[in-house]
Amino acid sequence: MFDVHDGRSEVSDALGMSFIRAKALMRLAKGPMTMRELANGLATDPPYTSVVVDDLARRGLVTRSIHPDDRRAKVVAITAAGAECAATAAEIQNRPPAVFGRLSAADARTLDRIVSGLVADS
Repeated sequence: MFDVHDGRSEVSDALGMSFIRAKALMRLAKGPMTMRELANGLATDPPYTSVVVDDLARRGLVTRSIHPDDRRAKVVAITAAGAECAATAAEIQNRPPAVFGRLSAADARTLDRIVSGLVADS
């Protein structure tokens, strides 16, 4: 499917940043998290996560602060500008590929049933 529709490159082009940065914003749009939580959610190592967060902070898309209960930990939160980028990224990611328009109504219902079953199981 990614050969036909790879929303990741469209997201990167629309936002002018790598997809991993957009993915970080989409995760942070759900709420602030520690650097460790963000690294785990992105499946990246902590040093690389710091590079990503540093860049997003320079762009004014996130803020980083000291964790209120653990001064060794940092909490990353999205800004209003970052939330706008995250919303744009999510809209692009959630847009069905144009190729789906070629499906018959019956095939579209079958695909919906199959995907809904897969999502319900996860």
